[in-house]
Order: sequence, then C-alpha cells, then structure tokens
Amino acid sequence: MKKIVFSLFLFTATLSYSQAVIPFVDFNRWFRTVEDGTFKFIEMQEIKGYKAGDNVVAYLDIRGNLRVYDGKERQDISNMNLEYQISDNMVGWNIGTTLGMWRGGKTKTLSFFGGQYIVKDDIIVFMDTRYNSMLVHWNGIEYPLQTSTTDLSLTNSGKIGENIMAFADNGGLYKIFYKGNITEVGVWNGDINFKSGTDIVAFNDPTTRTFAVFDKGNFVDVEDQWVKNYKAGRGFVVYEDVGGNLMVYRNGQKSQLSSFPGKWDVVDDIVVYEDNGFTYCDVNGTRVQAANFKLTEYKIKNATLVYRNMIGGVSAVIDGQVIELTNLQNAEFEIYGNSVLVKLPNNAFLIYQKGKILRV
Repeated sequence: MKKIVFSLFLFTATLSYSQAVIPFVDFNRWFRTVEDGTFKFIEMQEIKGYKAGDNVVAYLDIRGNLRVYDGKERQDISNMNLEYQISDNMVGWNIGTTLGMWRGGKTKTLSFFGGQYIVKDDIIVFMDTRYNSMLVHWNGIEYPLQTSTTDLSLTNSGKIGENIMAFADNGGLYKIFYKGNITEVGVWNGDINFKSGTDIVAFNDPTTRTFAVFDKGNFVDVEDQWVKNYKAGRGFVVYEDVGGNLMVYRNGQKSQLSSFPGKWDVVDDIVVYEDNGFTYCDVNGTRVQAANFKLTEYKIKNATLVYRNMIGGVSAVIDGQVIELTNLQNAEFEIYGNSVLVKLPNNAFLIYQKGKILRV
C-alpha cells in the first residue's frame, strides 16, 4: 500500500502534544507500545484489559492486578481486580471505600470514604461519603465544593471539563472552579446548561439573556442573545448564532466558520464541521478540507482528525495534511498525542508517528 499525502496548508506553528504511550495487543497477545519509533513490550503475558490516555496506560495483568505504565516504568497499583478510570494524565480507582489516584509516577489516597468519582486530564471530582460532600483534586490539593444534608449525586456531564468545571451549591448559587479558584456566576432557580472545555466555559446566561463565556478568569458576553448550540474546546468556543451561522470565539475575537453548517463537533484544539456536503476541520484558525463528503465515522482529539474514508479505509488530518493511512475496510483507529494507531482486520497494526508509518 502506498501512502498518499495531499498538502493543503502549512500551519504557521505545528502543534505538538506529549504522548508517552501508544498501547496495543498484537497477534501474539503481547501487550506492546511504541516509543520514538521503537516497539517495546509492556507485558509478554496476556492481559485482561486496558485503558489508555496520551501519557499513561492502566491495565489488568494476567492475574487481574491493576498496573500502570507511563512510558518510563511499570508500577503495581493493586493485587485485585477493580474498576478504574483514566485520562491523559491521571488514573483513579476505588478499593472498597478507599479512593486512590496516580499521576506522574506517584500515588495518593484521596479519601477513605470515597464514593462516585470522575477523572479528567487535570482534575478529579469525587464524593466523600463521610461528610456527604463533593470535592475536586487539582495540582495535588483537594478543594471542597459542596456539602449537603441530602443525597448528592455526581454526573459526568458537560459541566465538567478537563481542567475546569461549573457546579451549583445547595442554595442554587452557580460557581466555576478553575486552577484552585472558585468564581461565582449567580443564583438561578433552575438548571444552566454549562459547556466546559479544557480551560473555558460557555453558557446562555439566564439573568442577562446573553451568550457568555468564562475565559481566563473573566466573564465575557459574546452575543447579545441566547444561541442555539455551543461547545467549548481549548481556549475557544464554537456556537450557532441566531442566524444559523457557525461561529468561533477565540482570543477575544469572533469569526465565522460557515453560513450553512451541517453537523459539527469540538474536542481540544480542533473543530470538525460540514459545509455544503464537504467536511472541514479548523485548528487555531487554519481551515483544511478533510473530505468531499460527510463523515459517518470519525474520532478527534488534540489537533487530529481520523475518519472512515469513502472506500471504507482510514484517513486522517494531521498537521494540515490529509493522509491516507489504509484502504483496508473495517480497520479500527485511535489517537494518542499527535500519533494515530490503526488496527487492521488481520490483527496487524500500523502507527502514524512524526510523519512516518510503522508496521507490526
């Protein structure tokens, strides 16, 4: 198979994302990863399952023990089969009522009375059943958010982002937690549909009837009226205004992406949207035509788009280029950092990393 690259745009600055692991189980059932173009073994015995982010993979080994590997060393977490969650940077787990976490090679007990919890890239939101309270862990510190005499429930909704979250206290006072600070939004007797990204929050403000964002610690009215749909990424917000235009708010400025948008999506630094039957993606204001058709299956993360192409194979948009990875149908794909992992139907793998395709 030949690799076909269509150069569309050169980004003024290529975005680079840390990526310590690209895990996969090969046809021998060995658990492996790719590091700087070299294949390495994590386990040479069959594992029971794994979950991975950009910088860490957690897995249950052949005995059911929970282990963590971050591209440097393998670390034992527990000698029992348990449920766990993972993000790009952290792992969380419950052993009975004890809630623990891992980050950067170190473990920590968050609570001996742990309940529900949610693991994001830089925060862990969790319940402490001893005081019936909700807390958030950020940068090594636990911050109390809410304590109640009634039952509390934790839901993984759009209010909780990777490094930021919106919540309401017992009195209906809405607040935003960001980098150790809690900022009040206002009191409202009802739900506010917050959409939190990596570091920015968007919402239709019920008190001013404006569309607002919380950006770098400040509230900004982006539109004078409520908008239809909206979603937050890393430092920007995409929304449909009252005229049906697809707009982006970034660095204090508004700009239009499309006048006739179809389906669209936002994750991290990338926007993917349909326009007149074509599919485009936008990264930091640079627009690339990904396909001359509407995508039916795709994944986006960081600044990368991977999708099922017209003939059923796999293509991607990476660093402003449309790259055909394989024409084989029914291949599976994942994104780790700037790299793409493709599992072929014959249980072989190909990895696109730093402009090269590796095969195993």
